Amino acid sequence: MADFKLKPLYSADTIADTVRRLGEEITRDYQGEELLLVGILKGSFLFIADLCRRIDVPVTIDFMRLASYGSETQSSGIIEFRKDLEMSIRGKHVLIVEDIIDSGLTLQSLLHHLREREPASLKVCALIDKRARREVQMEADYVGLTMDDGFIIGYGLDYDERYRNLDGIYIAEMD
Repeated sequence: MADFKLKPLYSADTIADTVRRLGEEITRDYQGEELLLVGILKGSFLFIADLCRRIDVPVTIDFMRLASYGSETQSSGIIEFRKDLEMSIRGKHVLIVEDIIDSGLTLQSLLHHLREREPASLKVCALIDKRARREVQMEADYVGLTMDDGFIIGYGLDYDERYRNLDGIYIAEMD
């Protein structure tokens, strides 16, 4: 088990305010449309649950599971598709819901994969945009919070499948 010092980064209240703002922006932009939210498991599960309740247009939800971290604190750069969508996205407005954009490699691979399925539109909503390790030109359409660098846990974000249940987001500083 890793020994961390947890340094608060974003409180539960800050996260709730951010999710509310994102929901308002998405509602405004998709007025009169149906929207398919695609949550990227496992990290986005809390975020998508809160976000969908803040969006006031008809939504459906599906999930994909990709992996690039393993038990490490940095992306391995190798993207694995572990669970695909259960519904077609052809002709649908699709919003990918990500917990964090880090290197951008996972998201770049995912966008390429989904564009081939001919959605009406394809956009990205990220709770956290971490820029320090960006390896590809990648911008989310909706960004909740930004940070420079550091390994973070909580609110769905994990270290070796643990700490997802924390209600805030913390920088995990190794002892």
